[in-house]
Amino acid sequence: MKRLPRRLSHGEEASLVEHLEELRTRLIISLASVGVLFIFTYAFRKTIIGWLSVPLNGKEPLTLSPTEPFTTSFNVAFYAAVALAIPILVWQIWAFLAPAFEENQQKTVVRLVIAATFLLAGGMAFAYWIVLPNAIPFLLSYDSDLYHAEVRAREYYSFAAVTILGCGVLFELPIFILGLVRLGIVSAARLRQNRRIGVGLCIILVVLLPGVDFVSMGLQALPILILFEASIWVAVFFERRWAAAGVLREPLTGTGDS
Repeated sequence: MKRLPRRLSHGEEASLVEHLEELRTRLIISLASVGVLFIFTYAFRKTIIGWLSVPLNGKEPLTLSPTEPFTTSFNVAFYAAVALAIPILVWQIWAFLAPAFEENQQKTVVRLVIAATFLLAGGMAFAYWIVLPNAIPFLLSYDSDLYHAEVRAREYYSFAAVTILGCGVLFELPIFILGLVRLGIVSAARLRQNRRIGVGLCIILVVLLPGVDFVSMGLQALPILILFEASIWVAVFFERRWAAAGVLREPLTGTGDS
């Protein structure tokens, strides 16, 4: 049995076959982690579904086909397994890409990955405890004198999963902006100068999130805009530190950053 893949050092040479072998091994580890966690999440699928059903305030979702109960429970357990496996998946990706970065850059990326993990968890928690409990009751009670609202299990749990995952991804905005600043693609000064454009892009991102209604979009837009504004000032702070350390790349345009 082969050992687990070793992370190469920066500048260490390896053949194409060795790189492909390492990639295959890390893919196997990633898939195996999801599979093992899926066994756990499927065993506790009723608990997970119960958590997701809290915003329904006691309303039981309907299933309209013989296979829907199984496929719905399977999908919920699978999504939960992927969510739990994210730290392992990110680590495998980072371990494969790390040799391309210098030692000082690796430390920066590790910090960004750790921060991204916490932001992802924070975004998902925000969606579960803030967005869904406010959006679902409003939507189900909207024009209640005109409609008899029932909830289909497959559509509701897909909606909940997309909302939770999408909000978690949107909370990664500060990491994305810091990455652009670190690579010299944009500067903190240009971010301040084009703040209105950034706000517009944030709103467009929230609108384009699939399966999200205007109520949850409004609940998501506020923290995203706050994160965007905070990202600008965090970028100012780190840009100065990186410039002082001599590790900051010059912006690609080279002008207009005064």
